[in-house]
Amino acid sequence: MNIFVAKLDYKTSVDTVREAFERFGEVSSAKVIFDRDTGRSKGYGFVEMPNDDEARDAISSLNDSDIDGRTIVVKTSAPRN
Repeated sequence: MNIFVAKLDYKTSVDTVREAFERFGEVSSAKVIFDRDTGRSKGYGFVEMPNDDEARDAISSLNDSDIDGRTIVVKTSAPRN
């Protein structure tokens, strides 16, 4: 399942995001999106978890939780059209 993670602190690393989700199960990929021109984080990213039950558990547990002093938003990622 592809998971959207928003409202990340600009200093939050991909490792921090990965570690938060790995508490719930296997993470096949994690990424934080960076601005191409400035190199600064855009404050959101994506996590891919192969097990949907673990992913749903991570979403419900991590949504509105705190990472690096920011309350994050976690939800199922809508597929691109």
